[in-house]
Amino acid sequence: MNSSISISTKPILWLLLFAAFVWLVVSLEPVLMPFILGALFGYLGDPIADRLERLGCSRTAAVSICFFVLILVILGVTLLLIPLLISQLKMAYGQIPVLLNWMQNDVIPWLITTLDVEKDVFDVAHLKEQAFAQWGNAQGVLSQVATKVTQSTGSFIAFIANLAIVPVVGFYLLRDWDILTEKVTQLLPKRYQQKTIMLGRECNDVVGAFLRGQLWVMAALALLYGLGLWMVGLKLAVLVALIAGLASIVPYMGFAVGIGAAMIAGYVQFGFDWHLLGIFAVFMVGQMVESMILTPILVGDKIGLHPVAVIFAIMAGGQLFGFIGVILALPVAAIIVVLLRHIHEIYKDTEFYSES
Repeated sequence: MNSSISISTKPILWLLLFAAFVWLVVSLEPVLMPFILGALFGYLGDPIADRLERLGCSRTAAVSICFFVLILVILGVTLLLIPLLISQLKMAYGQIPVLLNWMQNDVIPWLITTLDVEKDVFDVAHLKEQAFAQWGNAQGVLSQVATKVTQSTGSFIAFIANLAIVPVVGFYLLRDWDILTEKVTQLLPKRYQQKTIMLGRECNDVVGAFLRGQLWVMAALALLYGLGLWMVGLKLAVLVALIAGLASIVPYMGFAVGIGAAMIAGYVQFGFDWHLLGIFAVFMVGQMVESMILTPILVGDKIGLHPVAVIFAIMAGGQLFGFIGVILALPVAAIIVVLLRHIHEIYKDTEFYSES
């Protein structure tokens, strides 16, 4: 009787443990960010550190090399992109009145004629006045932002402190990554260890393929879009390329967002001429390169996440756990896909499935 009671209470115990874990994550969300980012750096850097170890480096030396190269890359990208991005944002802000003029003179009349609505429904004049006023007081806006930042000194210091913790956590997690994973495995009951190791390796292959591959795809697309739009002559080429590259984390989202933003910026800058055809060609080439070259080579077909599932995972993660949920949504979804595959295999071996 005792064994039957213990067996029947096992699912309840696991549900309680899972609920406690979710509650703990939600409660500690403000302080989890640096540890999650540090763990992400540790996970992504572990294969590189392992290769350096096989070449004769000690673990600490391998981790130090990884972080030195990472810091150089981050500093180089920051020093190169931040000034350029700031100038692009200023340029985009200056184009807002031109965009509103285009909407008032071309888009709104077309909508009124097509939809057969009253002209008063679209009040662009007020938006135009606000845009001109804000553009004239751009320095005032910047000073207000600076004032808000200095007033919330506690929050700003906490943000800087969390940012400073990330490399420290990442360094120590990367140095002890293999030791930590082995200790976690040893905590499991022996009868589950081999199966857990097998599932863990499969999940690692899927998550690693996605994270490392998708990051390379996003960077390659941003570079490709940027070069193409620069050759066309678009002033906001860098800003549009960065937005399209970041949005490429969701399949086809980068293409849709990028071509929409580029077409609007191109029309405002050039009008209706051949430049729009050049912008369209850039994104079509980028989409073909992504689908036929980048994704098959860098990501592969291991993940098996449908684009709709990707969108749902990101939205659900953000709704449940905020920014942390957005970061973890796709890796967790990839792990769930792996587990569902094995559950499906087990289900097909049951008598319930095989009954005709």
